[in-house]
Amino acid sequence: MTRNFDLIEKEAIERWENTEKSNTPQIYVGCATCGNATGAQSVVKTIHKQLEEKRLDAVVKEIGCIGMCFAEVLVDVIKPGKPRISYQGVTPEIAEEIIESYLVNDDPRPDLALGYFGEGGPADLERIDTGEVFKNQQRVILKNCGVIDPENINEYIAHGGYKGLAKSLEKDQEEIIGILKDSGLRGRGGAGFPAARKWESCLKPKADQKYVLCNADEGDPGAFMDRSVLEGDPHSVIEGMLIAGYTIGASKGYFYVRAEYPLAIKRLRKAIEQAREKNLLGENILNTGFDFDLEIFQGAGAFVCGESTALIMSIEGNRGWPKPLPRPRTSEEGLWGKPTLLNNVKTFSVVPQILSKGADWFKSIGTEGSPGTAVFALTGKIKRSGLIEVPMGIELGKIIWEIGGGILDDKKFKAVQTGGPSGGCLPEDKLDLPVDFDTLVKAGSMMGSGGMVVIDESTCMVDVARYFLDFTFEESCGQCVPCRQGTQQMLEVLNDICEGRGREGDIEHLLELGDSIIKSSICGLGQTAPNPVLSTVQYFRDEYEAHIRDKACPALVCKNLIMFQINEEKCTACGRCRKACPVEAISGEKKVPHKIDQDTCTRCGICFSECPERFSAVERLTGKEKLAAASGKEG
Repeated sequence: MTRNFDLIEKEAIERWENTEKSNTPQIYVGCATCGNATGAQSVVKTIHKQLEEKRLDAVVKEIGCIGMCFAEVLVDVIKPGKPRISYQGVTPEIAEEIIESYLVNDDPRPDLALGYFGEGGPADLERIDTGEVFKNQQRVILKNCGVIDPENINEYIAHGGYKGLAKSLEKDQEEIIGILKDSGLRGRGGAGFPAARKWESCLKPKADQKYVLCNADEGDPGAFMDRSVLEGDPHSVIEGMLIAGYTIGASKGYFYVRAEYPLAIKRLRKAIEQAREKNLLGENILNTGFDFDLEIFQGAGAFVCGESTALIMSIEGNRGWPKPLPRPRTSEEGLWGKPTLLNNVKTFSVVPQILSKGADWFKSIGTEGSPGTAVFALTGKIKRSGLIEVPMGIELGKIIWEIGGGILDDKKFKAVQTGGPSGGCLPEDKLDLPVDFDTLVKAGSMMGSGGMVVIDESTCMVDVARYFLDFTFEESCGQCVPCRQGTQQMLEVLNDICEGRGREGDIEHLLELGDSIIKSSICGLGQTAPNPVLSTVQYFRDEYEAHIRDKACPALVCKNLIMFQINEEKCTACGRCRKACPVEAISGEKKVPHKIDQDTCTRCGICFSECPERFSAVERLTGKEKLAAASGKEG
């Protein structure tokens, strides 16, 4: 390790230790996008105001997402000599109570707390870091998220940051690539391509300029893994890119971040400035003669720009669409025709730890074919939604039932969708599958960049397939016919099925179209676009057949295949449904059971939602025979 870095690290550790050993309480507020969306900034203002009014001394830190998005706003308090107590669902009013009760009167208020981290917490509180949410997790990429101040480079360095860079600068390029090869690191952007092979292919070409690009264009619906890393630990990604630049001989790098991530961009900018101030970025880094600098390029939010050549076209100022085949590899001819290394946020983020701790450490986590961890955005019909990091090889069911806490409202599990719009839906009998790159692909899905959407019994799988296909159709660049026309034709068939116009042969038509799109599209978006349809046909074919043959939606979702009817025996004539109906389709007097005019009804479902559960008088019907009978009754 270079002497220059030793001094930087020593200073950072001393500052951290002085804060930890001081008699000043620390207050952590979860101020990532998830926290801010639920009011974290108002809570921060209230905390500062209360501290000033009560003349209390405390360090207030705005930290990144620790993963428990279901409990935001999170406020953690660390009093000298005591464990970190975490409070959930904090509002400005609750923040006032916490400060008065705990900081002033030493009452930790278990009634407001989620639990505590570490040892020695109150007996009536649960320990979080060994509890259900975290016991099956292994935080590697997310190790600093929710722990350090992302806008303080000293805290990153005090937690081992930039040590991987310092060690790398003492090695030659082949040695670094050898370590990555030994580690078995595979790209975390979706395809799982071996990282060392990509780096090595970019080292070989001789050029006067090379580039390192970080793909932070996270476009999958329900995905927020990369955003959270950039918001909670931006220096880890910068350090990874620095190591990459040194390894392949590049002096320039770009973050490609979608403009919808303003907080991530803000924290990245500050992190880049701080790294320059410490001589960890820019010219003659740590007096080693290595030059490398970074810029941020804001993307316009096109999903197709997650594809490597489309991303490069976008940076160059062109329309962001994939280059047609045959095309040279970006490692040979990328940005402005120069050799270019492109990796995902999470891939770059973990590289420093591999260089600092060694390949064997990384291989000890996960499986032989998929070493390390996987970061998922766990969303959908799940009790504990949030950001999780698990060792590769963990069972899908363990993620859903133990980490996620099971299905929202205790409904029945139906499927889990992994890999975003390029992935697939897996049924309950696949929950024993290990989560890794290869197993998920064999099952008809994929790891993707890390989206995981849980689906319950109230969801129509045909409608789910339609939703994801509509997304890829809208996001298609339109360059190649198979993707442009093929996804449109598949979407038209799905619309027909969901709207009651499905015909025999539609399922086979979908399979034929999907196969053609996969084989002939020019980029990964088109080649994976049919996956949600193909996987739902594979595992939920009975739902497709019900829609087509019986004109029935088993999940009672598709409007054209359902009807709302009021059960006269259950109706108490309370009038709630009649008052709530936006088109005045419900009639009835006091003490007289109400009725729905089927010709006026728009199937919006508001009456069903408004009817008190204890009565459940509004019923949903589906299937051509039931609908015909009900229509006859109600005219």
